[in-house]
Amino acid sequence: MNVIIDKNSGYCFGVEFAIQMAEDELAHEETLYCLGDIVHNRMEVERLYERGLRIIDREQLEQLHDCKVLIRAHGEPPETYQLALRNNIELIDASCPVVLKLQNRVKHAFDSSQRQNGQIVIYGQPGHAEVAGLTGQTGNRALIVMTEADLDQIDFARPVTLFSQTTKSTAGFYHMKAVIEERIQAAGGSLDSFDANDSICRQVSNREPALARFATEHDVVVFVSGRKSSNGKALFSVVNKTNPRSYFVENEQEIDEEWFHGAESVGICGATSTPMWLMQRVKDRIEEVPETV
Repeated sequence: MNVIIDKNSGYCFGVEFAIQMAEDELAHEETLYCLGDIVHNRMEVERLYERGLRIIDREQLEQLHDCKVLIRAHGEPPETYQLALRNNIELIDASCPVVLKLQNRVKHAFDSSQRQNGQIVIYGQPGHAEVAGLTGQTGNRALIVMTEADLDQIDFARPVTLFSQTTKSTAGFYHMKAVIEERIQAAGGSLDSFDANDSICRQVSNREPALARFATEHDVVVFVSGRKSSNGKALFSVVNKTNPRSYFVENEQEIDEEWFHGAESVGICGATSTPMWLMQRVKDRIEEVPETV
């Protein structure tokens, strides 16, 4: 079998930047705290744990004083920075520039909507770190939607401003946009009061067509990602739709040799949170599969 790793897969610049900042700090610090998983990939979290990175939650952050804490690429709401000031915590801020720009846009839109009795709606995964940072810009008054059923929260007679979590599916965003437009019209409202903002990161969205092409070039595709990764789920759906012989794995131990029966070409790809070293491990494991399989 010919086994190829997609050269366009792997870390986006935001994740790569955050991990580099963590490694730079750990080069001269025995321990560095990180608020939440630095990346939604268990294998990478374990690798950095061995180097001294300790993952903490918000309750643990409140108990910390006089130390350093890394803010990961997902960004944080304003209250995190306020807490750090109170507890004399030095923040190593690795928030992705794309996310920071979106936070500013959401805050500006929220301030404007308050004068117009409007609503901020975020297409994203409830509880996701990035979404928490975005809703924090609205005093946690933004409405979070993932499905059409979630749209029942919206008052379609009032102005609506829609944004998207940066790592969501482009197709999913535009589907949600179309449904909101239909409901505004059904409620007798005006589309002039609807402002839809495609705030999906282009480094993420551009991977969708590239991965679809990659999936057509191989008999079997192995997609490597952490199961917590929202981006991983979105990108795998693109791959799987294009090539039904696509399999989702977290690491090389989940490989099933039966997947490769009769395959001449195998493609390996991953999410924006998947390290290249992990895809290489998966490649090495697949190359061990006997040709008789």
